[in-house]
Amino acid sequence: MANDIKYQINVQIADNTVTKDDPNDKIFVIVSLGTADKERIIAEMMDMNPGVEPEMMRLVLDLEKRAVKRLLLNGMRVNNGLFEAVPQCRGLVRGTAWDPEANEIYVNFTQGKELREAIADVVVNVIGEKGAAMYLSSSLDAATGLGLFNATAGANLTLTGKNIKVVGDDPSVGITLTDSEGTETRIKAGAIGLNQPSKLIFLVPASLAAGDYTLTITTQFGGNSNSLLKTPRALTQTVHVAAAEEEDGGSPGGV
Repeated sequence: MANDIKYQINVQIADNTVTKDDPNDKIFVIVSLGTADKERIIAEMMDMNPGVEPEMMRLVLDLEKRAVKRLLLNGMRVNNGLFEAVPQCRGLVRGTAWDPEANEIYVNFTQGKELREAIADVVVNVIGEKGAAMYLSSSLDAATGLGLFNATAGANLTLTGKNIKVVGDDPSVGITLTDSEGTETRIKAGAIGLNQPSKLIFLVPASLAAGDYTLTITTQFGGNSNSLLKTPRALTQTVHVAAAEEEDGGSPGGV
C-alpha cells in the first residue's frame, strides 16, 4: 500500500539571505501547500481506507496522541517510524531542587527511518524564481474534499497558485489533461467556472478513466492584466483522477 503513494514537492529558487553580498548565491525553498490539521489527516486516511468510519479514524488519532504523550512524559523515548521523540531537560541546576523558573522539560524530534526512506522517493519540481514564477500551490477536489492534486471525473477541481489565469489568443493557451498513453483531453472554456490569477476552478470531464494524468496550464498571462506575454508559458502537474461515482442516478460535481 505504501509503495503506491507518490510524493511530490514544488520548490522555487530564491536568494540566499545568509550571503547577502553574493547576488549569485541561490537556494531552493519549498512552496508550502498550507497546514494539514487533524480533519485533513482524517480525510487522507479515509481516501486510503474508505472502509473505516471517520469517527473511528478520529478515535484512533486521539488515542495515539494520548499514548505518545503518556509515554514521553513518563520518561520514555518514542519511535514510531516517522519520528523519534526524546524528552530532555533545559536550564542550569540551582542547588539540588528542580526550579520551574530555571528548568523545563521539552521534547526533541528527529526523523525516523520510514520518513527518511520516503524522502528519498520524493519527486522535486523546480518551478522557477520565487516571486516571479507561474506555479500551483494547492488543490481541492469538490467530490472528496481531498487536496494533494487528487481529482474526480465529473467534479470540480479547484487549483490555487500564482499567475495561472488562462488568457491569450495563442492556440496553445488552455487547460489539458494527458493520460499515460499520450491521449490529451482539453478542458472546454465553458467548463472553467473561475479564472483568476491565483485560483482556477474547472470541471474535470466525466468521461476520464481513473489514473494519473499530466495537467498542463498554458497561458499568456504575465502578472499584469493590461498586457499579455508574447510567448505563452506553461506549467505541468501530475494529477490523480478517480473515476466518476454515480450518486442518486447522476455524476458528482458540476459548475
